[in-house]
Amino acid sequence: MLASSPSVTAPSATVVYLSGVLNAESAAEFERKLISAMRCDRSNEVVVDMSQVESLDNGGLLPFMSALNAVRSESKDLSICSAPPAIRIVFELTQLDRIFTMVEHSPAAVAA
Repeated sequence: MLASSPSVTAPSATVVYLSGVLNAESAAEFERKLISAMRCDRSNEVVVDMSQVESLDNGGLLPFMSALNAVRSESKDLSICSAPPAIRIVFELTQLDRIFTMVEHSPAAVAA
């Protein structure tokens, strides 16, 4: 089951925190929260902090693609940060690491 903490706005980015399992079952909920966070904020970038995500499968990747299309239509950026090695490998195997900006640390953590 996917859990999501409220989004936090760093000086230049909205950070969405996820935890748990991101799969087909939890994908719709994640997509709603991600798109909502993106549209409710005026920052130029949406960052998904995946430091607490335990697993990710194909179904869990779909919301990222939808969100990418949405942020591009609003001239914003979408980044993924703090992905554990098991999560990062999913992006690498699917070559989505070439599409998304993958960063080590959340902007909120850097700003603190």
